[in-house]
Amino acid sequence: MASPGQIIFWSIISIIIILAAAIALIIGFGISGKHFITVTTLTSAGNIGEDGILSCTFEPDIKLSDIVIQWLKEGAMGLVHEFKEGKDDLSDQDEMFRGRTAVFADQVIVGNASLRLKNVQLTDAGTYKCYIITSKGKGNANLEYKTGAFSIPEVNVEYNASSESLRCEAPRWFPQPTVVWASQVDQGANFSKVSNTSFELNSENVTMKVVSVLYNVTINNTYSCMIENNIAKATGDIKVTGGPVFRWFKSWARTWHCSSNHAEAASHMPQ
Repeated sequence: MASPGQIIFWSIISIIIILAAAIALIIGFGISGKHFITVTTLTSAGNIGEDGILSCTFEPDIKLSDIVIQWLKEGAMGLVHEFKEGKDDLSDQDEMFRGRTAVFADQVIVGNASLRLKNVQLTDAGTYKCYIITSKGKGNANLEYKTGAFSIPEVNVEYNASSESLRCEAPRWFPQPTVVWASQVDQGANFSKVSNTSFELNSENVTMKVVSVLYNVTINNTYSCMIENNIAKATGDIKVTGGPVFRWFKSWARTWHCSSNHAEAASHMPQ
C-alpha cells in the first residue's frame, strides 16, 4: 500500500504530465497555424483565340526562392504550370498547355500568382486549382474558368424607302447569345416584334456572327443593342437625331459572374 508521500509524489507527477501535454498542444496549434496561408482566386472567362488571365493572389513572402506556384486543372494528367526557385519548371506540364502558359514572374514576390493563358481554347474551360507554398506555409483555392467568344457590336443606320432601321452586328459569339433592343425614350418597351435577329456560323464552325435589325426607329432617341450569353455581355449604342444619324458611343461591358474563393487550411498537396 502506497504511503501518503508516494501518493502526493505521483499526483504531482501526473499534474506535471497533464500540464506539459496541454502546453505542447497549445504550442502545436500555434505552430500548425503557420502552415496555412490565404489564397484567393477570381472566376473569369476566356475569349477563344485570344489570351486570358486566371487570377490568383496569396500572402506575399520576402524570399522568392521559397515560393512555389502550381496551377492544376481537374481532369488533366500533368500540371498546367509550375513556378519554383524563382523560375518556371515545366518538366511535369500537361501536353495541352505546352507553350501557352506564363506567370508574371516580376510580381510573384508581391503575391501575384495569376496565370496567363495564350490562345484560349474551348477545352480550356473547367475547374483549376491555384496551389501555393511559401516559408509561411501552404494554401490553395479553386477557380472556375469559362470559355466562349464575345465581341463588340457595331450599330449603324439602314435607310430604305419607307423608314429608317438600325443594324446591330457582332462578328464572334459563342455560345449563341440573346439580343435585346432598348431605347432611352421608351424605357421598358419590348422591341422583339419590330426586330429580327439572325446567327451565321463562321468558317471555323464554332463561333457565329450576330446580326439584329430594329425597324421603325424614331428620331431624337437613343437606342441600345445588348448581346449577352452566359460568358459575357456587350452593348452598342446609337443616337438618332432629326438630321443625319450618328453613333453616340459604344461600350463593351463584360460580365463574368465573378466570385472570390478563399482557402486557408490546405496543408497537403492537391490530388
